[in-house]
Amino acid sequence: MIAIKNGKVLQPDGSFLDNATVLVEGGQIKAVGQQVEVPADAEIVDATGKWVTPGLIDAHTHISTFNEPNWHRTRNDGNEMSGPIQSHLRGLDALNPFDYAIVPVREAGFTTCYTGPGSGNLIGGTGVAFKLRGKVADEMIIPGTEAMKMALGENAKTNYGPRDKSPMTRMGNAGVWREALANAKNYSDRLLAVGDDRTKIGKYDFELEALVPVVRGEMRCRIHAHRADDICTAIRVAEEFNLDYTIEHATEGHLIADYLGKKQVRCVVGPLLLPPAKMELWNTKPENAQTLIDAGCLVCLTADTSSETKWLRRDIGVCISYGLDEKEAFKGVTVNPAKLLGIEDKVGSLEAGKDADVVIFDGHPFSNMTKCVFTMIDGEVYHNQL
Repeated sequence: MIAIKNGKVLQPDGSFLDNATVLVEGGQIKAVGQQVEVPADAEIVDATGKWVTPGLIDAHTHISTFNEPNWHRTRNDGNEMSGPIQSHLRGLDALNPFDYAIVPVREAGFTTCYTGPGSGNLIGGTGVAFKLRGKVADEMIIPGTEAMKMALGENAKTNYGPRDKSPMTRMGNAGVWREALANAKNYSDRLLAVGDDRTKIGKYDFELEALVPVVRGEMRCRIHAHRADDICTAIRVAEEFNLDYTIEHATEGHLIADYLGKKQVRCVVGPLLLPPAKMELWNTKPENAQTLIDAGCLVCLTADTSSETKWLRRDIGVCISYGLDEKEAFKGVTVNPAKLLGIEDKVGSLEAGKDADVVIFDGHPFSNMTKCVFTMIDGEVYHNQL
């Protein structure tokens, strides 16, 4: 049994409880509070003057699937750009447990991340949430968190257009995407008509089969869209096919915040401090996340990267200086991504019965002068500088 004592402990609502204790046993949190009885034989971790939070969560990374370090002039493993529809691919098959990014991100306070294919295709395949520990990919992932990556905007059309392949335009993006979903819906309907007996519909189609749970609303879509018009196209098509979806990045969400709020859109916002590297990023604003929160959207905060996820805390601190509410900032990397990933019963807050994913900071977690000094995942300590 481990007792983390005397810390400033984050509560699920984003507030902090002073001089509190987190009691851990058997990989789970046993108790949290100011009046927790600590057994005499418990191992004590003194968190006096420190900030104690649940392990942070980034709901949109490419850790392990992109792989670092990368060989010069070679393509990373996260984008199979041999065709714009790659629904049958699984990020799990590119997840490298020994990827460089895992250790520095874990030592920055992140214990759970979502990783998956990139946005080089209209449909890129499935991603999955995983704990930043372990030596075998299948043992790292959190079952039931799989979601289908989809993307609109510049990436797909600039990957295929210069090769004289479709899509070449934003119209092409939407058309090819819609056609794939329509084909999947027809395939799903045929399966339903025969009681899901695959032997009765002819040849097994890997691409369409992977989209069956998507068009049935059983698997969430994570739709990459930066520009406001791309976001609206994503919503238009998602509603046409009754998709369960999130908007990833939502860089120009602040331009249509009321529209997104009325539709209760769930947004994974970030990277938070993008330079104007391409046209669809020109309207990046550090106020974006708070604008979407004020409109009524569920907002998660992301670095959208691999090892640079370790700097997400710093970027959030900058956004706080531009008006991001501190409580909402904490929720954006704890309870909100846990809800979005469907694992709020396991992670995202320090509550009895949840996984013992606990981190300790030597100052305010979103200050660039603060270090993560302790990281625990499932009750096991992976990083300790106390």
